[in-house]
Amino acid sequence: MKRYCNIIVSALIILTLGTACTAKADNAKLTEDQKLSVITKLASRLIAKNHYRQHPLDNKISSKLFDEYFKLLDPSKIYFTQEDIKKFEKYRYYLDDLARMGNNDFAFEVYKLYLLRLEDYRKFAEKELKKGFDFTKKESFSIDRSKLPRCADMKELKKVWRKKLKNDLLYFKLMKRALLDEAKDHKGKKESEKDKAREKKLAALKKIWDKRTPEEKILKRLRDINNEMSQKDKIDILRFYLTALALTYGPHSGYLSPKDQEDFDINMKLSLVGIGAVLTSDDGYTKVVKIIPGGPAAKDGKLKPEDRIIAVTQDNGETTDIIDMSISKVVELIRGKKGTKVTLTILPGSKGRNAVPVNITLVRDKVALKSSEATGKVYETKDRFGNKMKVGVITLPRFYMDFKAAFSGDPNFKSSSRDVAKILDKFQKDKVDGVVVDLRYNGGGSLREAINLTGLFIGKGPIVQVRQSDRSVSVKYDPDSIIHYKGPLVVLMNKLTSSAAEIFTGAIKDYQRGIIVGDSRTYGKGTVLDVIDLNRLLRYINQDFPAGTVKFESAVFYRVNGASTQQLGVVPDIKLPSFTEYMEIGELYNDNHLPWDAINEVPHDFYDKKISSEIKTVKEWSKERLSKSPEYKVLLKNLKMFNKYKKRKEISLNEKERWGEYLQEKKMRDANEKYLSQLTDTADDDKKDKDKDFYLNEAIHILTDYIDVKKNKKPTSKAKVAAITKMKKEPVAVKH
Repeated sequence: MKRYCNIIVSALIILTLGTACTAKADNAKLTEDQKLSVITKLASRLIAKNHYRQHPLDNKISSKLFDEYFKLLDPSKIYFTQEDIKKFEKYRYYLDDLARMGNNDFAFEVYKLYLLRLEDYRKFAEKELKKGFDFTKKESFSIDRSKLPRCADMKELKKVWRKKLKNDLLYFKLMKRALLDEAKDHKGKKESEKDKAREKKLAALKKIWDKRTPEEKILKRLRDINNEMSQKDKIDILRFYLTALALTYGPHSGYLSPKDQEDFDINMKLSLVGIGAVLTSDDGYTKVVKIIPGGPAAKDGKLKPEDRIIAVTQDNGETTDIIDMSISKVVELIRGKKGTKVTLTILPGSKGRNAVPVNITLVRDKVALKSSEATGKVYETKDRFGNKMKVGVITLPRFYMDFKAAFSGDPNFKSSSRDVAKILDKFQKDKVDGVVVDLRYNGGGSLREAINLTGLFIGKGPIVQVRQSDRSVSVKYDPDSIIHYKGPLVVLMNKLTSSAAEIFTGAIKDYQRGIIVGDSRTYGKGTVLDVIDLNRLLRYINQDFPAGTVKFESAVFYRVNGASTQQLGVVPDIKLPSFTEYMEIGELYNDNHLPWDAINEVPHDFYDKKISSEIKTVKEWSKERLSKSPEYKVLLKNLKMFNKYKKRKEISLNEKERWGEYLQEKKMRDANEKYLSQLTDTADDDKKDKDKDFYLNEAIHILTDYIDVKKNKKPTSKAKVAAITKMKKEPVAVKH
């Protein structure tokens, strides 16, 4: 409350010193430009004065804002040239002064040139597509231009435009060949029901893609983008500019216009029907960031993080190419009525920049809240000595809590910690030998719930430290000494384990309460966000017009050992090989992120003082087991192939070369899939599902190894160990 009062006071000072209106001004007399001026003054000064960085709105911020705005409008560097940038250089160290005055001239002048370039590109495309392209020529194209310098002038830029168009056309040609190739592979074979369904799907997709020529598709997309961007209101353009300003302070800071805020509120209140995926814009492409548990995409299993969507096809066969399209428009296309189908044309992230497009058809459905709740399952397995064991696995997609019910006094309010407590009670009735908490893809949520959940596994004590922008530190504690579960524990994480999930993971590690297993680190989001409704502040000076919302990093989380979870995340005790090692996932890849640092440690207990030596043994046993695992060998092979693709800076524009690479990749992929399917053909359905989850399987085995080490179990003979190691020991779900 004290912090919010300080924000109000600073806002009042901002608005009363030279603002476009006074406390007694009449709303009706304010023009649109005057309102935008007030919003600019208020938003820019609020962020500068209250962001954790505590950096004044000065020339340094002005220069960063100058670059950030061009980057936000043109991340792929295909519209603005170095010549264009030079024309605006007079603004570089003046934007801070203009923001204080509420002057937005720079924002609108740059946007005007942006619209001109969009139209220039559309006209250029019309001419070039009529000429046609030679796909036998030896040429290459740098598909990721974000780290390259901007083109010097329009002459150089048009060379890039030509290659971009050629690459877009080649994608369509390769897609059609790939579809025909798929159909050809199935021709003449004995048709099972599965084959018939696949043939029908391929025929339908081919029909869809034959409705328009590739040239028509590209031109329609460019017209749609031009129409969308040219129809932006002034407040929408200001949103780009103020967001660019906010991003100079931190990657999670931003500005929501009144319309953005309204859409956000609607999405929070209603059950949105879609596919259940979090998307972002990446170098002109729509990239999948996260698959939401329980949604259509998660149930289908084909769409993965890092996949790039290049087209969306509706149930009626209408296809829209979405390269360079805004995320809001893409989301609008993907959403729809429950039960309808949507086909996404994607470039698989696992295939790198040279991926050939593939189609994924999903049935839209409500992404039910229940699907994101904690679930528990018991698996039967054997330890390395052949002894039967039961392992309880808790899957927690996010940290949730029904705050409204809790604050209203409802004794049965819903929360993740309460649900996990019930699961743990059931596990103990089932007499499990140990527990795995699966936090992969958990993006965080309630801080209170992260504290409560940690408290289920430890006694009373500190869980996390929070440092505010004034550098004052507060410690958040587990309030009671009750330990809900005292047995062996493994936490499974990956690079998409974020925020509150990192607090739990870090606390378990610092207390030496269990073993952390997974990727080389968690995401590294250790910041607290403040969200300020500008409308509420305007009312203090008798103003009331839609002004939007600002958000900014206001505090940083620290573990009880003093290390921040920011940027570097939490490092596992046992690292498993992963595709994420070759992906730019995590806070450290975000521009202007807050750096890692450390503060003083808080005294806390240690639950397993021998855990360091125990982990050393468990790690050796895991390494031994994996060296004999067929699945592990396939994984390493795929990782090597994936790394090769990711290292490519350019892709060929020669159709023969690209098609040959596709066939080679397809051959390797099909061979791997066939090999893995043979390993699970004789298994029951539960076992098949778990066989596909290499990481969960290994986490379960690491837990049984940990239990054996704690019990000081040792092999009786080398012959017995060798025999057991050869055994196929994947865990099998217990059916209740």
